[in-house]
Amino acid sequence: MIRAVPNVDRPIGRPSPFAAAFLSLIFPGLGHLYARRHARALAFAAPPFLGLALLGGLLASASTRDVVKVSVFDPFVLDVLLALDVLLFLYRAIAAIDAYRCAAVEIPEGGGRLGRPRVPFAPLSLAGLVAVLLVMGMAHVALARYDRIAHDTIMAVTSDSPSNPVAPAASPGASPAASAYAGTAAQPQPSIAPWNGGRLNVLLVGVDQRPADRTFNTDTMIVASIDPTSGQVSMFSVPRDFEQIPLPPTWPAAAYFGGIYPNKVNSIWTYAEGAPNLFPGTDATRGVNALKGTLGYMLGIQIPYYVEVNFSGFRQVVDTLGGVTIDVQIPVTDYDYPTDNGRGAIKLYIPPGIQHMSGEEALAYARSRHATSDFDRSLRQQRVITSVRQQTDVLSFLDPNKLDALGQALRNAIHTDFPRDQLPQLVSLIEKADTTNLHSLVFTPPQYAVQCPPAECVVHYWLHPNLPAIRQAVAQALSSSSPLARSRAKLASENAQVLVENGSGVAGQATSVAAYLTYLGLNATVPSANGGRADRSNYPDTVVTFYNGAETTMPETVRVLQSTFGVTITTATDPTVKVDVVVITGAKTPQLKVPGG
Repeated sequence: MIRAVPNVDRPIGRPSPFAAAFLSLIFPGLGHLYARRHARALAFAAPPFLGLALLGGLLASASTRDVVKVSVFDPFVLDVLLALDVLLFLYRAIAAIDAYRCAAVEIPEGGGRLGRPRVPFAPLSLAGLVAVLLVMGMAHVALARYDRIAHDTIMAVTSDSPSNPVAPAASPGASPAASAYAGTAAQPQPSIAPWNGGRLNVLLVGVDQRPADRTFNTDTMIVASIDPTSGQVSMFSVPRDFEQIPLPPTWPAAAYFGGIYPNKVNSIWTYAEGAPNLFPGTDATRGVNALKGTLGYMLGIQIPYYVEVNFSGFRQVVDTLGGVTIDVQIPVTDYDYPTDNGRGAIKLYIPPGIQHMSGEEALAYARSRHATSDFDRSLRQQRVITSVRQQTDVLSFLDPNKLDALGQALRNAIHTDFPRDQLPQLVSLIEKADTTNLHSLVFTPPQYAVQCPPAECVVHYWLHPNLPAIRQAVAQALSSSSPLARSRAKLASENAQVLVENGSGVAGQATSVAAYLTYLGLNATVPSANGGRADRSNYPDTVVTFYNGAETTMPETVRVLQSTFGVTITTATDPTVKVDVVVITGAKTPQLKVPGG
């Protein structure tokens, strides 16, 4: 009797080993399915499917998705991803080779030893397998390269040594300080509590150190403070001309200098590098510790971390990101702006309005000071920082098309002592930062500092800080639970444009009123076209006029202005008026003074 036996091992038509390998390149298991090895197809396809399902489940939740997104800024996670990349390549290579063998030789469905060849040996087919493995390997090598660029950039930016080390022998005043305390041991690291997830204070330092220079001044000093709950950001600009800044009393430098640093604060980093017995820290950290500790003591807060930005590297970063758009409120004119490219000084003009700037233009906007004050420059620097943050998604730093150039630019531009293992939390906090709810403060005279007499300023310009006023202003800005802070948050969301005009004839009244309203959180300015004068100078009372229906969308602005001046607002419709509110002062306008000023 003849018995029919089904031929389960022989598919209809002869399978191509190269096609099996190529299909495995697309997804593990497809090549086995093509070769009609269903059990092996399922075995090879199951792990990738489970991995994709797990990843999809993690990304389904918004909170988990945010954690996954920022975790790639952790060097350990990047090391794990590199290992997974290698393992995935090996797995895919094994799947492709096994699919090739399944199509080329007899292999029992359950596995086992090789059977008889299914097709004759074909060099071209084998070359195709090698090509598939090469293409597969190139893709994984590219992923590994991006992983290493991100990893190496983080390691370089957060290295343990400063990006611009200064030779102690080149530090001005180092010898007297060192000799005065020759018998004193080098000072230990300062005891500053690390960040625990609460409010974060970070010192932003801008330096202009050219390759041939062995010293530098910290001409840009901004302390940024972020509240992780509300996202509210406060920025405090410290003028580089501050002198007589008090030193922490526990430092030997305080005893040596009589409690205050006698030079300009922008030199203390370089000075401390050459005075190991006066300031805390190691050779790698002493300069920045001196600056963080001194500014933190002056402001009445702890500053655990810093970010140093080199101006030349800043240009590269902005250019790599595609430029930055800045709302230029006041035009910048500088007929003697220095350049670093050998062209000498140039005539610089940046018109008002919305300007899209290259790195060179943004740097010029932030640095120009010859035709304006240092305080105006500080505000422009804050505007550049907030504009870059508003227009940059932190994940754009991992864009494969920009990662190589951006990694190099970041290594040239930025250095921080922020702990590497906390970078994901920092990135998450930066994403939460609400730059529209920004409290900006520049410590200007006479409110926060005493300025040198005019005759002396010609020879040597200096400012002496008003310590009580500065500390009070900082404490109020950082008190998120205070009524003033809550009101400021509401005013920031309403973003009313307030114009203050002098209707009493009292000199400086409009300016002082605008300063007080700014302190309260309003965006108040004095018109420069007419010197701030109203249409007449005999107004008896303060007049507060809301234009074009602004009062309907700005209840907090209405409340603050009515309570401040003790008047009831008026309303008007005039399409030619481009601001929301016009305040005209009068003879009975109260004398308003910013606390501490």
